Amino acid sequence: MRVRVVIIVLVLGIGIVSASLVSALTRFNLVGNNEGYRPEQPIAYSHRVHAGELAIPCLYCHPGAERSRHAGIPSSNICMNCHRYVTAPLGSIREEERVAGEEGREVVPLVSAELQKLYDSLGLDEQLVRDPEREEQPIVWSRVHQVPDFVYFDHRPHVTAGVTCQRCHGPIEGMDRVRQFSSLSMGWCVNCHRESGGTRLAGRPVDPSLDCVTCHY
Repeated sequence: MRVRVVIIVLVLGIGIVSASLVSALTRFNLVGNNEGYRPEQPIAYSHRVHAGELAIPCLYCHPGAERSRHAGIPSSNICMNCHRYVTAPLGSIREEERVAGEEGREVVPLVSAELQKLYDSLGLDEQLVRDPEREEQPIVWSRVHQVPDFVYFDHRPHVTAGVTCQRCHGPIEGMDRVRQFSSLSMGWCVNCHRESGGTRLAGRPVDPSLDCVTCHY
């Protein structure tokens, strides 16, 4: 009887340990695999609002993807093309206009806390004019997507071939805070090249290389 109890306990123990190991392995990432990485940024920039609701093309903010290896971080000047005039969410501005009309007063200009960080980094005053007494401070964004140093990745041939940003970056237009959607592992890249071979992207046939020196040289 005791032996039977001991065996049952051992079986249950092994089952629990095995289940725990399986659960842990499903969450395990190999070294260098940052899938799901979602760092907090110095400014809470929302791709859902800009790329999703406003449908701003990715290449408007990341023009480097067409002409260099790296897509690059948008310069503050690109941000100011719009945010010299749009200083707060439209809903907040409309509400202030409504309340000001009801109270019979001048509309108070609104500046959101996140956009104030942009203006401060550029050393702008309340009229959004460069203040020589204020020092410019670059915005230190946290990089989300990165491949190892021994991997050569170039945005240009992918953009030229018609590969969409979402193919690698996932549903970026729905992300408030950007996360790494794909593993960006060698197997993931090779599988994409295999699946794309002999197909057509942007109306053109593509035949991506499977040669090692394409990405490692």
